[in-house]
Order: sequence, then structure tokens, then C-alpha cells
Amino acid sequence: MAAGLAEAVATRQNAATAGGSCYAEGEVTAANATSRGRSAADVDLSVSLGAVRLRNPILTASGTFGYGAEFAHLVDLNSLGGFVTKGLSREPIAGAPAPRLCETPGGMLNAVGLQNVGVQAFLREKLPVLRKFDTAIIVNVFGHCVEDYTEVVRQLEDADGVAAYELNVSCPNVKKGGLQFGNDPAQVREVTAAARKAASKRPVWVKLSPLVADIGLTARAAEEAGADALTVANTYPAMAVSYVTRTSRLGNPTGGLSGAAIKPITLRLVWEAQKAVKIPVIGLGGIETAADVLDYLVVGATCVQVGTASFTDPRASERLVREVRKALFDINLFTVNEIRGSFRAESD
Repeated sequence: MAAGLAEAVATRQNAATAGGSCYAEGEVTAANATSRGRSAADVDLSVSLGAVRLRNPILTASGTFGYGAEFAHLVDLNSLGGFVTKGLSREPIAGAPAPRLCETPGGMLNAVGLQNVGVQAFLREKLPVLRKFDTAIIVNVFGHCVEDYTEVVRQLEDADGVAAYELNVSCPNVKKGGLQFGNDPAQVREVTAAARKAASKRPVWVKLSPLVADIGLTARAAEEAGADALTVANTYPAMAVSYVTRTSRLGNPTGGLSGAAIKPITLRLVWEAQKAVKIPVIGLGGIETAADVLDYLVVGATCVQVGTASFTDPRASERLVREVRKALFDINLFTVNEIRGSFRAESD
């Protein structure tokens, strides 16, 4: 449990021990709720991101959960708020050379190279299987020019079973000299507006790059162009080498850093982004425990995506649903929305 949550529980427990009470009249506490027949199962975890309603705030992140069905024998997919598929491109991509993963202190480097089957194979082979699950399916979309994004969205528009699109803007725009879309608010605005125009049936989420001086500017650019929600953020460029072989520990010279090590950085980005926009923000980075989830919600995230934790514990996402419910019950909250955005920038 995060320090702030632990302090809240301790304060209430100390007051009760001293013979006083810090509860308002009629307030339901964890103790008297149990006596009234209430339990952690009564905690309402449902959240809404515009038109997309989730049964709980736990989604799995793109690139860490396959296309979703690969985990069906390990995880009750219907228990999740939803999952985000591997990124889809217009044509299949073979990806980067092995090795593609490398463990680092407090995290992991990956250089998968956006391997995927392409949008047509996804529609033909993957989506019919995914439709069988009662959970939100968000399709991650990427490209190397604006037309790539819009063409993938256009092909997905006529298919049933997709709840929303998530645009990965951490890709080089080959028509603009290779600069990442996400590094330039003007390019974020351009690709978001184009995808928004193509996506007449479904919400568009934009997955922002962390490599910006002011994420608020990028967040506002996406919002102004029609984004319905923001995912903050993608991985951080990094590298790991072997002094013995004098080579990279990955098949590529560099990769993307994720895992617990990046949580403090991304937590700040989520806080900054949600202050800049009115649309929902999804937190992503270093989420392993219920405290991690609730920390992101406290600074304003509506829900979270679980990424690297699924590599070490394939059932992490399902476990977190249970643990978040219990953590909220333990601090006497019965809806997840009560804690969202409750961060106080100035201590009392």
C-alpha cells in the first residue's frame, strides 16, 4: 500500500483507539461495513473514458499481452477492464533481430521492432477470436506517415468488436525527415485529426511519447485535434551493453526502457498531462502493485495499463483487479472514482 494510503488508514485507526472518531455520522467504515454485510466485493471499480465504459480500471498495455487471446489460458480476460492489442500496421512487419528483451535493474529493455501480422490478417484471424470475450478490445495503431494511420483505422471501422483505437505516435514520420510524430505537437495534431476523421464510429486514444519538454503542449494538441483520451506514456529510449563482447545486449543498439524504474517519471507526466486537458488520461509505466495503480489514480489518471509486470507474472493484471478492490475497501472507499484526482500539491 502506498505511503499516503497507509497514513490515511493509520490516522483513522489511531483515532478509534484513542476513543474518538474521525468518521462523519453515518459514514461506512471497513469495520462496520463488514458488520452490515458489506465486503470488498461491494467496491465499485467501474470507470468511463468518454463513451467507453470499463468494469474496472485495469487494462493491459500494447506489446505486452500479444493480441489478447494468447493469455486466455492463464488469465480470465473477462475480469479485466480491457486489453490493448499489439500495434497494427498496414502491412505485416517482421520486427527486430533477437535478442529482443533484456532485463535491467528495476525494469526491462525491449527492441521488438513493432512486429505484427498487419491489419488484414488481424481482421481475418485475430478479431473473430477476441469477439468471444466480454471485455473492451482497444486496437493499437501505428504508421510511418499519416496515411498509414488512417488506412488501418479505415479497415477496422467496418469490423465489429473494437471499443476504441489507440494511436502510437512514437514512430518516425518518414515524410518529415524521420522525426517522431510524438515529439512535435503540430505532428501529433495532424495525425490525430486525420485518424479522428477516419474513425467515425469509435473513440480515438493517443499514446503520447515521454520525450518532450512539456507534455501538456502535446496533450492539448491531441485533445484539440479530437482525441477522446490520452495514454501516458510510451517507453524511454535506453541501452544496455556487454563490456565483454563490446556489443548491445539487444539485437538492436538501443531499446525501450519500461518497468518499475520509470514509474516516478511517468507519474509526473500523467499529473502534468491531466492538468492540461479535460479528456481522460490513462497511466502507463511501472505498475506492479495495487499501490502503483492507486498512485496513478490519485494524480488524475482514470485507469491504467499494465505492461512489463505481465512478463514476470502473466496473471498480474487479473491479480491487480482483486488487490485494488481490497486496497480501496481497506481505506473505506466503495467506488474507485472517489480517489481519482485527490492529490494535494501542497501538504497541509
